[in-house]
Amino acid sequence: MTSLTYELTLAGLAVGSAAALTGIGLVVTYRATGVLNLAHGAVAMICAYVLRQLVVEGGWPLPLGALVTLLVVAPALGLVLDRGVFRPLALLGSNPAQTLVATIGVFVLLVGGAVLLWGPGARDDAPVLLGDDPWAQLAAVVALACLVGAVTRWTRFGRELRAVVDNRPLAVLAGIDADRVAAAGWAFGSFTAGLTGVLLAPYVRLDPYGMPLLVVEVIAVAVIARMRSLPVAVAAALAIGVAQAQLTRLHPEGWAGPLLQAVGANLFVVALLVAALVLPGVGGKGRDALPPPARAAHVPPALWLVVGVLLLLPLGLAGSDLHTAVQVPALAVILLSLVVVAGRGGQIALGQAAYAGLGALFTALLASAGIPTLLALVLAVPMVAVTGLVTGRPAIRRHGLALALATLAVGVAVSRFVLTQPYATAGLSLGRPAGLSDDRAFYALELVVLAGCLGLVAALRRGRAGRALAALRDHEPGAEAAGVPVPRLKLLAFVLGAALAALGGGLLGLGLRAFDPEQYDPVRGLLWFAAVLVLGADSLLTPLAAAALLITLDAGPQAGTAAALIGLLAALTGRVPPLMNLLPSASRQARPLPGGRTGAGPTGGRAHGHGPPAAEGAAPPTTRTGGAGGKSVPVGGGTPPAEGSAPAPREGLRVHDLTLTYPGGVTALSHVTLALAPARVTALVGPNGAGKSTLFDCLAGTLRPRRGEGRVTLDGTDITSRSAHARTRLGIARTFQRLAVFPSLTVEENVRLGQEQNRGRGDPAAVERSLRLFGLAGPVRHRAAADLPTGTLRRVELARALAGRPHTLLLDEPAAGLDAAETAALARILAALAADGLTVLVVEHDPDLVAGIAHTVHIMEGGRILS
Repeated sequence: MTSLTYELTLAGLAVGSAAALTGIGLVVTYRATGVLNLAHGAVAMICAYVLRQLVVEGGWPLPLGALVTLLVVAPALGLVLDRGVFRPLALLGSNPAQTLVATIGVFVLLVGGAVLLWGPGARDDAPVLLGDDPWAQLAAVVALACLVGAVTRWTRFGRELRAVVDNRPLAVLAGIDADRVAAAGWAFGSFTAGLTGVLLAPYVRLDPYGMPLLVVEVIAVAVIARMRSLPVAVAAALAIGVAQAQLTRLHPEGWAGPLLQAVGANLFVVALLVAALVLPGVGGKGRDALPPPARAAHVPPALWLVVGVLLLLPLGLAGSDLHTAVQVPALAVILLSLVVVAGRGGQIALGQAAYAGLGALFTALLASAGIPTLLALVLAVPMVAVTGLVTGRPAIRRHGLALALATLAVGVAVSRFVLTQPYATAGLSLGRPAGLSDDRAFYALELVVLAGCLGLVAALRRGRAGRALAALRDHEPGAEAAGVPVPRLKLLAFVLGAALAALGGGLLGLGLRAFDPEQYDPVRGLLWFAAVLVLGADSLLTPLAAAALLITLDAGPQAGTAAALIGLLAALTGRVPPLMNLLPSASRQARPLPGGRTGAGPTGGRAHGHGPPAAEGAAPPTTRTGGAGGKSVPVGGGTPPAEGSAPAPREGLRVHDLTLTYPGGVTALSHVTLALAPARVTALVGPNGAGKSTLFDCLAGTLRPRRGEGRVTLDGTDITSRSAHARTRLGIARTFQRLAVFPSLTVEENVRLGQEQNRGRGDPAAVERSLRLFGLAGPVRHRAAADLPTGTLRRVELARALAGRPHTLLLDEPAAGLDAAETAALARILAALAADGLTVLVVEHDPDLVAGIAHTVHIMEGGRILS
């Protein structure tokens, strides 16, 4: 027993050493560049193939081949990725989600290239670099980790690296060549990937699919290390490797025995799942979502007619064997799930292949139990939807990189623990039902199902849920502030995506007349995701085009062509626009401004609108004083705000003895008490860092203090624990210092979203009133927000907030980016709203605006209200 324990420990150290190399490379690359390199495993696979090519095929001596592979090829590959892919993205200001898509593109490109060069088969003659002694591998890993630690801590380059990690713009201003640091990080990361590949190749299947996925699994050690600590990454890798080896001696019995055995043999997958779903996520909330489309492509009806004819051609022109054609509609339904989750919802979902595989598996299992095949398929869809609900619930609160890792972990776990396990799939067959055994009949059924799914998703996109999903994608904090229940909406997208993927997966299995786990491999899921992104994720035409492209190229003589092409386009994301952008833009976005001008987007171009507001539509109304009490009412075609606002609360919104301390011990608020007087304008002023924005976010629900650190009440009811969207639905609306509009929606759709999600739901006229009040009822209402200048967008944001009929309005620097005329118009509108009963809080640096509208002014400094 002692001898067995020792042997298993040695085996675990060998695996753990290779995993530690992966962790070291990922951590160094992330710290130097900020990129989570999902292509690390593909680089490892390429280097293993290169070494085999040099030594086995070329006859080179092993030491020389290893030196060339590890010291020349691997670093050169890293430098090519830096200069050709990631440095241009950094210069373009791409967000972490776009760089992650680029790493997926590199992954797919390298896998496809390997298939083209060396074929899809596995090789078992990879040369052994360090022999069978795991202690030598462990010594190499420890020496490498110590070397990296010493360089990072005690050298000039290490100081530069830490400076770039802490604050890249500031490091550049200090004279540090951040590009050189990033290039060194990529070169070193590729070196460790190459070393991982050549060490693992003799002991695992050297094939273009297996090794990259194996290395992806051990990303867990880098996530456990929070992408920063090399000692933690090495220790975690060695511990998991040894534990996995020791668990192989266990042979559990009973119905759960095979599953437990599969878990024990794939402990790195378990670690990835736990690290992705339980531990604090990598990345953050904000710019980590997929960006909205630059413009909405309009698919002309004639093009839909052409597509329909092309899909019908196999029924009339092809022979009786439609083996290739029957895969296209099924795959299109699977890819349609990505249009919902990634295209409309903006979420990085890398696990759709798992749901498709479960759809095929459950269909086969139910059919084997005697249930009619079509009924089995219908029953499998809600079963997988429930699985999507269970797996999606812990993932929906993740963002960007963390969400990508969570969905990838779910996909890998389903593949490893279910789809490829004999206990679940042994002896399964999947035949077509009677009457559909002929390819033509089955293909016709698939087309009907595909048309129904397209109609379902089209209706979703046009409706209230579709607008909310687009808002979530465009600006998640803004969507929350507009009243969108973000977690619930994300869960809806994931469940619907899982159901569509399951339906497509079941159809694919029936089309192939077999359950084939390789059709639902996680690597294939990455290819599907990349294909949808490069073609245009928010277009209904994309799944049809992508399915036809992938199936047709894979059926050709050169396997890997589809992966290489899609991977190349995805690697160039940010520079090569989605191919659907070649279609004409939607007419609602093509309408130019009067005079032939077009506006700049909300993040670039003009800082404010020039000329009179009428250039973008109707002018915002001015106000005059008249009537009893000198009440201000809008003139010039506006509508009194009373019709668009809810009755003022009795006690209003209050903060009681609020204290908020950030991690690290920084106190942002200290025993703050504040009451917003109903129907009055309250201003909050003070220097930067005084705590104004923190207090504002506590009132809006974006920040929530811990229990015992104060309360936020509305009409005497404690709402401290209420989320941002819940407070919006209670009648507390807010705007943002940085514009929180939804660029892919029109002005009217932006405003309608505020009405649909809040107290204005029972008042359809609220949208029209808000549009008229802010001078947006003219042609500008049909323009996409991405086309408009800042002054107009400020009005759009305010109109959206008021369309929900709030009683309290929180404004965070509403005059930011406005010129003097626009600021004066804003002041008149706010004065009229307050006079009509709306409670207003303004956080503002413009003293003239504050003096002109505020009834009460509070000064903050050091987290306290001084007066």
